[in-house]
Amino acid sequence: MIKLYFHHTANCLKVVLMLEETGLPYELVPIDIFVGHQHQPAYRAINLNGKVPALVDDGVSIADSSAILLYLSEKAGRFAGSAGERGALLSWLMFSATGIGPFFGQAVHFTRIHKDSPYATNRYLREVDRHLAVLDARLEHSPYLAGSSYSIADIAAWPWIDWSDRNHLVLEERTWAQWPRLRRWFEEVGARPAVARARSVGKDLPLKSTWDEEALRVLFPQNFPTPV
Repeated sequence: MIKLYFHHTANCLKVVLMLEETGLPYELVPIDIFVGHQHQPAYRAINLNGKVPALVDDGVSIADSSAILLYLSEKAGRFAGSAGERGALLSWLMFSATGIGPFFGQAVHFTRIHKDSPYATNRYLREVDRHLAVLDARLEHSPYLAGSSYSIADIAAWPWIDWSDRNHLVLEERTWAQWPRLRRWFEEVGARPAVARARSVGKDLPLKSTWDEEALRVLFPQNFPTPV
């Protein structure tokens, strides 16, 4: 049985969505990153980086959501794109890993948590806009990010757009009209039955979501001079 170490984050939603799409059986293991479960030795033995998600399958540990998506696509034999789409799939999967996730995350940090740097706020919001425009340009010529078929490239990107839109964090005061192809793709993927199932996963878990001092200290311990 696959074990997925989980909190309510966009990166965890990627993996849940992939598991729901493939139908692979899995067990959810909550990791409350707002109280510091990610720093416990048992979890660090699974993911030394102390982040979520992580996945354990028959004794094999995989960390990082992109690596997990690749692993699961190989295990299930699905959503890996055609042979001719492989280069595009890997390119857009890494675009999410190195661009969308980090820049969207920093935009949220500087608009919702640390609001004292107008330069940083502007920098990351402008990068969000740029990444959305890149996605929109790609989807002008292709129904999905890797090409003609829905793949892990779409599964990697969609939860970040959904997370931002639903929580009014980085799409606030913006209009979908700027990105019509992206909106078409976002709505099409969002209508898939697996998406509705994935969104409901873990809703009953008593995981903390308050950005208080305790949460900031365990999420960003390097920002504090004393040990957590």
